Amino acid sequence: MSEPAGYGVVPGGRLEATASQLAEVRYNQEGLVPAIVQEVSSKEVLMMAWMDREALRRTLETGRSWFWSRSRQEYWCKGESSGDRQFVQEMRYDCDGDTLLLLVEQQGRGACHTGRPSCFYRLFGEA
Repeated sequence: MSEPAGYGVVPGGRLEATASQLAEVRYNQEGLVPAIVQEVSSKEVLMMAWMDREALRRTLETGRSWFWSRSRQEYWCKGESSGDRQFVQEMRYDCDGDTLLLLVEQQGRGACHTGRPSCFYRLFGEA
């Protein structure tokens, strides 16, 4: 069985996506799509953030993860202020086109603003 069609990576950091692939991305009523970020080697889920068309374009062009901050109403490139940068190795989209998956090489302490490697460190049922 072959891998599903998705975004590819080109050596040198720039990612490739065809126009038809980009047209399959389904944004919500606010023009956003959730992007799950996973560490490429460990497969650990690091975080989830929102992308709009511009954040997706910036990510594809630079090979760095760009997102839209709903609270600050601005774009942010992961790690620009913290130094905990993400280098996108591969991008995929799900069967419905309404969720993106970024496989990244995480540098620095981790993805979470708390300093933890992953934002998903809290377990239900723990006191």
